Amino acid sequence: MAARLANGLISPVVLTFSGDIGVGKTTIIRAMIRCLGIKSAIKSPTFSLVESYNAVDFSIHHFDLYRICHENELDDIGFSDYFTKDAVCFIEWPERVKSCERLTDVSFALRLKGEGREMDVSAYTATGEALLSSLRGKS
Repeated sequence: MAARLANGLISPVVLTFSGDIGVGKTTIIRAMIRCLGIKSAIKSPTFSLVESYNAVDFSIHHFDLYRICHENELDDIGFSDYFTKDAVCFIEWPERVKSCERLTDVSFALRLKGEGREMDVSAYTATGEALLSSLRGKS
């Protein structure tokens, strides 16, 4: 799923990932980043809040907002500056920051189900709808 999703990404796009700790948010994002050609170590941004990478066609920014208590904390890292026309942004824990709602193209809500995972996916923009349509077309 991560490979199919990564292959359909174009910039700009914002994907958000919600779910309990350990449900697989970071794992999916790391797999997509790897599929986008990043060969270097892909670190979790749990403490740094953001890790950035340069893919062939766009920049990738992976945010982990778990440790954010107040939205204004993001001003210190220049949060809004990452959302450019040549950026793909992955955001874990978007529910911690109200402004993520208006930025989101596609949201993924993950939860454990038995031995596996279950995921709800919602598109909020035309860009998000196009991405999901491209995924459906490759089934």
